[in-house]
Amino acid sequence: MPQLLISVTSVNEAQVALQCGADIIDLKDPDQGALGALPLNLITEVVTFIHAKGEHEKKVVSATIGDLPMVPELLLQHVLALSKTKVDIIKVGFFRDTNIKFFDYQPCLDVLTSVTESGIKLIAVLFAEYTYPDSLLTAIKNAGFYGVMFDTAVKNGATFLNYHSLDEMKEIANNVQTQGLLFGLAGSLNLQHVTIVKAIAPDYIGFRGGVCINDLRISALDAGRINAIRGLM
Repeated sequence: MPQLLISVTSVNEAQVALQCGADIIDLKDPDQGALGALPLNLITEVVTFIHAKGEHEKKVVSATIGDLPMVPELLLQHVLALSKTKVDIIKVGFFRDTNIKFFDYQPCLDVLTSVTESGIKLIAVLFAEYTYPDSLLTAIKNAGFYGVMFDTAVKNGATFLNYHSLDEMKEIANNVQTQGLLFGLAGSLNLQHVTIVKAIAPDYIGFRGGVCINDLRISALDAGRINAIRGLM
């Protein structure tokens, strides 16, 4: 069974997600983009809350460094700062310069290798709207990353199924997991997608808008929606 990731913005939302059976508490700010970053002091507050509840041995806490350009030293700076909050996993978005047809991610992977070698777990977030080099997954693995997450860069209600067929997604999942990497799926998913996504067999499935009031990712979490998804999973 895939694990359930719920993105939260506060201690109160983290408590709701925990009560509804979330396996991964993911910290990000939906007001600040696809992978908007929360303030470091707020992230620390949520991590401290989860530790104090004694949930840390059972639950994973992840957080994003934000929608940053692929500048090696900038990524390194934000990853190191976020690591001080004691989150378990740090998510790094692999954005691209739309003016460059074949973007070279290797300099970013090279600088982050020093981070993974120190034991910090990084997840590369790839976006359904983008085309990536065939060699990227191997390069991510060689850089010591913990996993890969497939998301959407533009939050307009479209999911990865608007860009890839189910068979293509199964192949992507297989390619990631064959590399020994954790594989997660997210991006405007809701209750109606659970059965389809389970067929792809990701290690975890992530939700934000689909578990919020009125399907708005900037609204508060809706415990009933999380419980319904947890039930199907």
